[in-house]
Amino acid sequence: RTTAEMAFALMMAAARRVAESDRFVRTGRWQFWHPRAFVGVDLLGATLGIVGMGRVGLEMARMARGFDMKIVYHSRTRKQTEEVRYAMEWMEDLPSLLRRADFVSLHVPLTDETHHLIGERELALMKPSAMLINVARGPVVDPRALYQALKGTIAAAAVDVTEPEPIDPQDPLLTMDNFTVTSHIGSASAATRTRMAMMAAENLLGGLKGEIPPHCINREGLER
Repeated sequence: RTTAEMAFALMMAAARRVAESDRFVRTGRWQFWHPRAFVGVDLLGATLGIVGMGRVGLEMARMARGFDMKIVYHSRTRKQTEEVRYAMEWMEDLPSLLRRADFVSLHVPLTDETHHLIGERELALMKPSAMLINVARGPVVDPRALYQALKGTIAAAAVDVTEPEPIDPQDPLLTMDNFTVTSHIGSASAATRTRMAMMAAENLLGGLKGEIPPHCINREGLER
C-alpha cells in the first residue's frame, strides 16, 4: 500500500509539474504569476494503464477509482473479480495498453522477461501526452530510450528507481525538466519500514526455533 501511494504521488507530481515548478522557484526565476505557467493535466477522467496487477498494482487501481480514472491493465494473470470491483479493463497485450493510457504505471518484478520491458519501441507506442511512472525496478525501463523519449515522444516520466542505482549525477536524464526522480523510497513510511523490520525479526526467531519463518516466500526451498 505504501509503495502504491508513492506511485500515485509521482503520478500527481508529473501531472501537475510539481518538481519542475519547485526548481523554478528555488532558482529565483519566479517573478510573477502567469495563467499559462506550468500548466499540467488533470487525473480526473484520465486513463491509467497499470502494468503488473499484483498487490501494489491492485492498490494503485483502488486509489485511482477515487479520482474517477479509467483503469486498464496488463498482467500475466487476469483478475476478473477485481475487474468488476474496480471497473478495470484487461488488455491482452502490452502494446494495446500503451496506446490507450494517459499514464502508464509499472508494477512488475524484475526478471529476464521484464528487463527493459519498456524500451524505444514501447515508448514510441505511447501518446505524446502520456506519462510514465516506475516504482518497480530500474532495469524494467531502458534509460537511454527513456532519455530520447523525453525529448518529445512522451510528455514526462516520474520514477523512484533507476538503472544504475544510484543514478549517476551526470546522467543525461537529470538534465530533463520533464523527468522526476526520487531515491528508491517507495516503502519509506515510518509505519511500513517498522513493520518490515518486525517481519525480519519474526522470520529470524521462527528460524531459530526450527519453524518455518512466518513470512517465508520460498517455502519450497525449505522443503527441499
